[in-house]
Amino acid sequence: MAPSICFLLLCILFLSSSTTGVQDHEEGFISIIISDKGLDFAKDVLIDQAVASIVLSQLPQIEKTVQVPLVGKAKVVLSEISINDIQVNSSSVNTGETGIALVVSGATANLSLNWRYSVSSWLVPIGISDSGTATARVNDLQVGLTVNLTNKEGTLKLLLLDSGCHVRDLSIKLHGGAAWLYQVLVDAFAGSIASAVEEAVSEKINEGISTLDILLQSLPKTISLDETAALNVSFVNNPVLSDYAIELAINGLFTGRNEILAPQGYRRGSDISVFPVDPSPKMITISLHENVFKSGSLVYFTADTLQWTVDELPDQDLLNTAEWRFLIPQLYKQYPNDDMNLNIFVSSPPDIQVTNKDVGVKISIDIILNVLEAGEVIPVACISVDFSASCAAEILGNNLAGWLKLKKFSTYLKWSKIGKLHMNLIQSVTSSVLKTVLIPYLNSQLMRGIPLPILNDFALEDARILYAPPWITVSSDVSFLGDYYHKQLPAYVS
Repeated sequence: MAPSICFLLLCILFLSSSTTGVQDHEEGFISIIISDKGLDFAKDVLIDQAVASIVLSQLPQIEKTVQVPLVGKAKVVLSEISINDIQVNSSSVNTGETGIALVVSGATANLSLNWRYSVSSWLVPIGISDSGTATARVNDLQVGLTVNLTNKEGTLKLLLLDSGCHVRDLSIKLHGGAAWLYQVLVDAFAGSIASAVEEAVSEKINEGISTLDILLQSLPKTISLDETAALNVSFVNNPVLSDYAIELAINGLFTGRNEILAPQGYRRGSDISVFPVDPSPKMITISLHENVFKSGSLVYFTADTLQWTVDELPDQDLLNTAEWRFLIPQLYKQYPNDDMNLNIFVSSPPDIQVTNKDVGVKISIDIILNVLEAGEVIPVACISVDFSASCAAEILGNNLAGWLKLKKFSTYLKWSKIGKLHMNLIQSVTSSVLKTVLIPYLNSQLMRGIPLPILNDFALEDARILYAPPWITVSSDVSFLGDYYHKQLPAYVS
C-alpha cells in the first residue's frame, strides 16, 4: 500500500464513513480534534507503513551503451534492482490553512542489483562479457507531500496539492568485475538509479492518493446500532486546519434504520467549539453534544421500543394478588390469588442533559398492573412514575457507555378500576421495580455503548472523560493494533 494512504487515513482515523448530501448550513454534533501529538503518532505509523510498502520494491531494469577508453563500446545492464531497507532519520508533519504537509529528510536506503556487460571492439573481435552483483546506498533521501481534505456535498474529497522525492547522494559498491566497470557505474548509472528511486516513491504516492480517494467514497454512510437505530456519521463542513490541530465535525445524530438521512431540527446554540481543556493533552479529543443522546432517546421512543412486560421479579410473590391484599384490598377481593404482570411504558422521550459532573436523565413511565385470569389479561390500574437518574459515562473499548444510578422518584395514580390506592404504600413496590428491573435493564443496554468514530485496527488508550455542558468529551491517546492497509477492507466501527 502506498505510504500516502497511511498518512491520510491516520489524519482522519477518527472518521468512519462518508456521508449523504448534507448541506453546509448543518451543524455537527460530534467534533473530532486531532492534536499535534496525534499527528506525530500518525506520522510515526506512516513511516513504518511506508517503509514496509517500499522495501523489496523492484525498480525497472537500466541499460546503457558506453564508450570505455582502451576497452571499446560496452553494453551494461543493471537488473533486479531492489530496495532492501530504508532508515528514516528525521521527519515532520505540519498543518495549516493550506493543507497537511509531511516531510521526510535524511533518510537512507540500501539497494541490491545485478550487473552484466558485454564488450566488442576491433582489439577484441570475439568480445568479452562478465556479470556479478553490486549494492547501492542512498545517503540522503528527501520526501515531501502536501494534501488537503474538503467536504464535497458531504463526502471527503482528497486533494494532492504537491509531492516530490529527491535523492541527494548515492554511492555504489561493486562485487567483482573489471576495474573500469566501477567508474562506469558511478558516472553513467548513479543518476539513473537515483531517478528510478525517485520515480518509484512518487508513483507510490500518486497511487495511494487515488486509492484513498476511492476508499473514502465507498465507506458506509451510517453506523447501524441495532434493529431500530443508526448513527448518522456524515461529515459537516470542511475540516478546519490550524497550526496545531485538525478539527472535523460530523452530524452525529441518531436516525431510524429506515429513515433517509436529512437535516434534523437540532441546534447547538451559542456553544460552538467550546470544549473542556484537558490538563494533559492527548492525541485526539472527541466531543459529543447532548443532542446526540437526545436524538437517540427520541428515535427509540418514536419506534415504541421503550416498553416492556414484566412477568418475573426478584420478589416473585409481588406478581400475585395475594401479596397485595394489604396494600390494595379491593384488588385481592376482586381477584383472589391470581397471577399478575406489569406493563411498563416510557410515556415521553427521556430528557437528557450534560452537567458538570455527569449526564442527568429524567424519565416518565406508566406502570400498568394486569391481572391474569382464565387466560385473559385484565388491566386494573396505572401508576405514573417520574424519576431522575445520573449517568456516569465510561469508555469500553471504542464505545462510549454509561451506568445509571437512581436519584429520586415520585408516583401518582393515573387511573384505577379497583378503587383508590394509597400511593404512600405503593412507593416501596415502585422502588423495587425501578431498582431491580428497570434500572438494571437500562444499564444492560447503556453498557453496550455508542460507537465512537474511529477506524478498525485503532483503539483508544488511556482515555479520560470530561464534562462541559452541553458537551461530553473523550480525550484519549490511540494505539495501532494491526496492519489495516494490507486487508483492503472498508473501515467499519466496531
